Amino acid sequence: MMEELEIDGCTIEWLGHASFRVRCAGKVVYIDPYVLDVDPPGADLVIATHDHFDHCHAENIGRISAPGTTVVTTPKAASDLSGDVRTLRPGDRIEVDGVSIAAVHAYNVNKFRAPGQPFHPKGDGMGVVVEIGGLRIYHSGDTDCIDEMESLAAEKIDVALLPIGGTYTMDAAEAAVAVRRIRPRMVVPMHYGTLKETRGDLDLFTQQVGDASDVVVLSQKA
Repeated sequence: MMEELEIDGCTIEWLGHASFRVRCAGKVVYIDPYVLDVDPPGADLVIATHDHFDHCHAENIGRISAPGTTVVTTPKAASDLSGDVRTLRPGDRIEVDGVSIAAVHAYNVNKFRAPGQPFHPKGDGMGVVVEIGGLRIYHSGDTDCIDEMESLAAEKIDVALLPIGGTYTMDAAEAAVAVRRIRPRMVVPMHYGTLKETRGDLDLFTQQVGDASDVVVLSQKA
């Protein structure tokens, strides 16, 4: 287990749940900052993959924001936020101060709150491919293993951040299948261990990924 991942001049920290901090090219980028440490550094860019409180946490986004901070999120989540807020839908791409963010699909196919009602309907949320300092990071958002992931192999992802907790997202076995579709250089498991419904199975995930990618398990920073 590592405290942080250093790759190609960039540092990736797992704050817990689906929350990450990326320091690269002189910028600080947060993704889904539901979990923060005690005195977090300010953000140049914040990305929130969908409107659920454990991903788009308005209070925490306010804590790390300054007048120059840009927030990128979905139209549904944007209504709870203020400041420089840009919205994306799957298929959209935006560049913010040299950082490229491409929105991709993230949705459930077999996780339901009630019959016919997925926790994450198609079109409500997004995953993102973030390119910063030449590094390509894929944060899947809350999703199952979906057909659209096949196209990510062509993106040559350096680091994939994938949920393994089940209940609301992929479980460990499903995430391992996703790794074989995406084919990233490295994969960091997330969205496990914070909520009681999302325990995750690191050993199973690592075993089933096998030689498809290098699994990097990060300790929770916050």
